[in-house]
Amino acid sequence: MSSVAGGNAVVRRVGRRAESLLRRARRSHQLTFVGLLALTVTVSSAALAMPSYIPTTVLVIPLLLGGLVLRFKSLLVLTVIALVLGSYVMSERVSGLPKIGFVVVLAVIAWIILTGAKVRSRLGVQGTRGETMLIELRDTLTAQGELPELPSGWLAEHAIRSAGGGSFSGDFVVSTVRADEVLEIALVDVSGKGIDAGTRALLLSGAFGGLLGVVPVEDFLPAANHYLRRQDWNDDFATVVHVAVDLRTGEFEVRTAGHPPAILFDSWSGRWQSRDADGPLLGLVEAPEFTVNRGELKMGDALFLYSDGMVETPRRDIERGTDRLVGHAERLVASGFRGAAHELVDEIGGPGDDSAIVVIHRKTNPSESAEAPACATTQPGFSTKLQRRKTAMLRYAR
Repeated sequence: MSSVAGGNAVVRRVGRRAESLLRRARRSHQLTFVGLLALTVTVSSAALAMPSYIPTTVLVIPLLLGGLVLRFKSLLVLTVIALVLGSYVMSERVSGLPKIGFVVVLAVIAWIILTGAKVRSRLGVQGTRGETMLIELRDTLTAQGELPELPSGWLAEHAIRSAGGGSFSGDFVVSTVRADEVLEIALVDVSGKGIDAGTRALLLSGAFGGLLGVVPVEDFLPAANHYLRRQDWNDDFATVVHVAVDLRTGEFEVRTAGHPPAILFDSWSGRWQSRDADGPLLGLVEAPEFTVNRGELKMGDALFLYSDGMVETPRRDIERGTDRLVGHAERLVASGFRGAAHELVDEIGGPGDDSAIVVIHRKTNPSESAEAPACATTQPGFSTKLQRRKTAMLRYAR
């Protein structure tokens, strides 16, 4: 065990040294270029002097390093020099070796490296900085979608799955809590899917997250529409379902902009109700009007917000998809909807489209701990009778 731990420590030290060298190389570009040029000449000379021990393919190493740390023009110069030296080294080798084939393969590898560097140069970055920026943007989008902590008695979960399993999605969630009293959540679906819609989703998530909780609840969708109109995107739009829940009373307001309606589970009757609120797509109308659908989340009730990827597929219309979603969600009533968001996305979400869902549940017993199931009771008496009554009504409704 000690030898394994020692080996891991050595690997970590080597990794830190490599990262440190890369950072220094990025800060001193000219020195890095001269160093890689010297490395290219050195390995070429070594391959020429010791052909039995050092293959000519060693020239690929400085090319790969240059693709990570050099700017495009410097990388182009290094590539030309490497090709010339490689051709010369191969010409001095004994006959019978595939000399022309090696030069062609080296040229193809150099072209691949140059193509990647050209794309990164359009961003004004070099090496792996472009990928690092994308990772940070993805992490930012993920962090903005985290739901805030709620008081005891409330549960809120969300899950998003991108089309094709990518890291970027056209669906995103922004949320906030006003003065520890009103929970606001907006589920947004940007036109397109996967990586194609990911860039627009990154832009809108920052803007919509800034609006949420700052403008009045009734002004959020008009303000979001105004911002989207200012972008002047051609034939691009977004759909939104926006909900505001009073955490003291359970009263809520739902507004939609071209989005599938919210679904309310009434624990007292065991029924599922569609909470529709008419509103046009964001970005298409200059001064749209959005209606509001008001209701109340009683103890045991749950509100579901979802994107069209959850209910609509090329072979299934929205109504059948909604019935399927409700049917699967009904199985999760007994567990208090804990983990429902991820399970529903995995089981119901369409594989060819972005899928997202938000579940807001008012627990039956506000004193339930975070680890306990939402439908569990901690003491006998009225709570036990309430659970029995709910179970009987659910069986009757089914």
